[in-house]
Amino acid sequence: MDVLMILIAILVTIISYYVINQLTYWSSRKIPHLPPVPILGNMMVSMILKRRSPAQFTLELYKKFPCTSYVGLMSFNTPVILINDPELIKEVFIKNFDNNPDHLSFITEKFDPILGTNVFSLKGDRWRQVRGALTPTFTATKMKFLFTLMEKVSANVIHYLRSHPSECQQVDTKDLFTRYANDVIATSAFGLSVDSLENRKNEFYLRGKDATNLTGFLRILKFMMGVMFPRLMRWCGLTYLSKGTNRFFIDLIHQTVETRDKEKIVRPDMIHLLMQARDQVKDFKITINDIVAQAFIFFLAGFDTTSTTMGFIVHQLAYNQDVQEKLHAEIVELIKDDNTEITYELLAKMKYMEMVIYETLRFFPPVVLLDRVCVKKFKLPPPRVGNSNSEAGNLNGEVNTEGLTVEKGTVVWAPAFALQRDEKYFPEPDKFDPERFSEENKGQIEQCAYMPFGVGPRKCIGERFAMMEMKLIIARLIKDFKVKPCEKTSREIVFDGKSLNLVPKGGIWVKFEKR
Repeated sequence: MDVLMILIAILVTIISYYVINQLTYWSSRKIPHLPPVPILGNMMVSMILKRRSPAQFTLELYKKFPCTSYVGLMSFNTPVILINDPELIKEVFIKNFDNNPDHLSFITEKFDPILGTNVFSLKGDRWRQVRGALTPTFTATKMKFLFTLMEKVSANVIHYLRSHPSECQQVDTKDLFTRYANDVIATSAFGLSVDSLENRKNEFYLRGKDATNLTGFLRILKFMMGVMFPRLMRWCGLTYLSKGTNRFFIDLIHQTVETRDKEKIVRPDMIHLLMQARDQVKDFKITINDIVAQAFIFFLAGFDTTSTTMGFIVHQLAYNQDVQEKLHAEIVELIKDDNTEITYELLAKMKYMEMVIYETLRFFPPVVLLDRVCVKKFKLPPPRVGNSNSEAGNLNGEVNTEGLTVEKGTVVWAPAFALQRDEKYFPEPDKFDPERFSEENKGQIEQCAYMPFGVGPRKCIGERFAMMEMKLIIARLIKDFKVKPCEKTSREIVFDGKSLNLVPKGGIWVKFEKR
C-alpha cells in the first residue's frame, strides 16, 4: 500500500510539473500567447474536438493577433511559435536555417519504412545528402524527359472526356484529377502504364487513395498521436500507412529496380533518374529503400495536393469567365489545332496560365502551415504587439522587451494560408485576380507573404514537376471545353474540418461544355 501511495504521489508530481510548465511557459516569458487547455494544449482541442481544419484554426488565430509579430502556443507540452511577420519568417526560415533545419515529423524509418526515409521527413545531414542527390533530378533538362510521358497521359484524359459527353455534365473534379495525377505519377515515377479512367479500380489507384486519405477522426487522431507520442506509436507497432499499402509500394519498386539492373532497361522516368543518382553519388550510399521513399513522396504529393489544386483551378475558372476566356485565347494562340504538338517549350510560353495557377495557389496553398523545429538556440527580437489589449494574450500589459531565446525542440510555424489572405499583402484578398502575378506586379509581392511551395532550403523540390503537370492538363482542357458551374457546384468553398489539408466539403463539381 505504501509503495502504491508513493507511486501515485510521484505520478501526481510529474503531471503537476507538466501542467504548470505548460500553463506558464509563455506567460513567464512575457510573450503574447493563446492560453492552453491543461494537458491538451491548443491544437488538439481546436482541430480535433472542435473540428476545425488547420486552415481555419490558423486564420482565426492570425486575425486574433493582427498586429503581433509572433504568438506562443502549446502542442501538449511542446512550445510552438506562430510567426505572423514575413520579414521575421525570412530571418528564421532562410537566414537562420541552420538553427531550424528540420520539419516536425514523427515518422522515422522504424515507424514507417516508406514515409520515414523520404526527403520531407529526413533530418540533419541525411536530409542534406539526399536533397543534394535529388536536386539534379528536377532540372529543366530532366523535366523534358518526364514531359513526354506526362503529355501522353493528358491526351488520354481529353480523349476520354470527348468519348463520354454524358459524364461531362457533372464532373467530380477530385475524382477526375486524382486519376490523372495517379496515371502521371505511375508512368513518370514508377514506370507503369495505368489508365485509371478506363480501369477505375486498378490497384495502383486504390493504394494511392488509401495512402493519401487524411480525412476522418481516427486518421487525424493517429497523425496527432504520432506527432506527440512517437515512441508509443512505434511500441504499438503502428505505421502511418496501412501495412498492405506499405508492402505494395516496396515490392513494386524493388522488383522494378532489380529488373532494370538485370536487363539494363533505360526509361526516362523518375526511377531511372534515382538509379542514376544511386550510381553517381560517391559521398554516401543511396539504398533501394531511399529510392522507394523518394519515389513514393512524389506520388503522395502529386496524387493529393496537385489534384486538389487542379480542382480549385477549374472552380475559379467556372466562376470567373473573363479569366477563362483570356486563358483560352492564350492557349489557342499557341496550340492552333489538334495537329499542333504540345512541347515543353510551348508550355513555358503560357504566362497567363502561370498567373492563373499562382493566384489559385494564393487562395488555396497545398500546405497551410510551414513548420520547422529548432535544433540550436537562437534569439527572436521582442514581439511587436498591436494597440488592442486582446492581443497581449493575458499579459496584463507586460510584454517581453529583451527578445525571446528560442529553446531547442521548439516548433516554429509560418501561417501561409493566413498570410496569403491578408489585405496588407494582397489588396482585395477575396478577389480572384491573376494580374497580381503579371511581370509588372509580381515583383511587388513580399517574399515570405506568398509561400505555396514553401520557402528556404526546404522549399518543395517538385515545384517544376507539379507546375508542368497542372499546366499541361489545364491547357488541353480549356482548349476543348468551357468550364461552367453545374447543379452541384457551390460558389463558396467550405473546408472539411475533419481533414488535415484543404478538402472542400462536398467536393468540387463543374460542367465541361464542348467548345
